[in-house]
Amino acid sequence: MGDRYWLWVGARLLVGVAIIAWALSYLGTGSGEKEFQKTLDAMKQVHSFRVASATNQVGVQHNEMLWEVDCNRDILHHQMHMVMTGSNAGEFHRDELYVKGREYDRQSDGSWRGSYYQNTSSAEWYCRNLAQGTDSNLLPQIATMIKRGIIQKGDKKTVDGVRCREWLVTMKGGYSGLEHDTVCLGLEDHLPYEMTVDWENSRTSFSDYNAPMRLDVPEAALHPASAPTGSN
Repeated sequence: MGDRYWLWVGARLLVGVAIIAWALSYLGTGSGEKEFQKTLDAMKQVHSFRVASATNQVGVQHNEMLWEVDCNRDILHHQMHMVMTGSNAGEFHRDELYVKGREYDRQSDGSWRGSYYQNTSSAEWYCRNLAQGTDSNLLPQIATMIKRGIIQKGDKKTVDGVRCREWLVTMKGGYSGLEHDTVCLGLEDHLPYEMTVDWENSRTSFSDYNAPMRLDVPEAALHPASAPTGSN
């Protein structure tokens, strides 16, 4: 009887230790933080990508934005479509292109017109941040989430044909309405494919990692005129 009792106690202890180890691996530092570190490392290898975002402030306005980034050619394409409702009803659309530090605006006839101003939000700037593991405003702020986020494991799902796992992130000290995020990370490549934020029902999808970017680029941007040189 005594031997059976101690065997029973030993088995209970083993089960308890296994449950505690499982809980620590799931909730403690290791599950979410390690997965997000894999994502941060994977993002350092990204050279092109697309970002599509939509926000909906009910009764006020609906916004849709698209970014296309080609690091190798230093090209950033940005489109914005805003529909305002209520007393300020109206519609606004803008199509912008940044090539090697030069800004172009799409005209009504489909052509591009160069701007006299340079924009700091170039592809080169975003790509440099990616390579350094520094957060930017396009892809999810994974580095900040690792430092300040409470990360919880969610369910697997499919986003635009890619299997990913959703992670729930609560930002410590985050602004009201912006502290609760979800990020869906690819099961195979660890890259982000979807992000949602409480604010204005915001949803952003990420796609075409390292895929060729077929962008309509002005000929002048591809072959800029060389500066005239004087002779002594």
